[in-house]
Amino acid sequence: MYLKNRKGFRESSSSFNVTPIIDIVFLLIIFFLVVCQFIEAENFPVNVPEDCEFAISDDEPGSQVTTLTVIKSGEKADFAVGSEKITADTYPEVVHKLAEVIDERLRPLPPDRRIVTLRIDKDICFDQAQYALAAVAESIAADIKIAALKDKTAQSP
Repeated sequence: MYLKNRKGFRESSSSFNVTPIIDIVFLLIIFFLVVCQFIEAENFPVNVPEDCEFAISDDEPGSQVTTLTVIKSGEKADFAVGSEKITADTYPEVVHKLAEVIDERLRPLPPDRRIVTLRIDKDICFDQAQYALAAVAESIAADIKIAALKDKTAQSP
C-alpha cells in the first residue's frame, strides 16, 4: 500500500501484520503440549491381578502353541517367541523380526488355529509391551490370548 508523504511522494508501507504468525505459534504450542501428554500416558505400568480365579486353559492335547514372551532385562525389554530369543538394535526392528518368527510358526496351521499366546512380565510398562502387540498385529495371527499368572506358588524357582 502506497502512502503520500509531505512532499507528495508515494512510499510503500513497511508495516507487517503479526497476528497470523501469533495464531500459528499458539496452535503449535497447544499441539506439542497435547502430544507430550499422550507420550507420557504410554509409560503407565500394566497391572496384572494377583488372584485371577476366572482364567481358563483350553489348549487341546497335541496342539501347537505359539507363545510370545516379554520380560524385563534391566531398563529394556527382552522378547522371545517360544524358546527363540529375538534381539535387535531398535524396537521397530524387533517388531519386524518378531512378526517373521511368528509367521514361520503359524504358517503350517489352518487360519482358524493361528493363535498367539502373549505373556508379559508384570514389571513391563505398556511403552515396551506395545511392540509385542504390534508384532502380533503385523503377523498372520488370527487371534491373541493373554496369559495370566494363575498360582504364585506354582512358579519354578
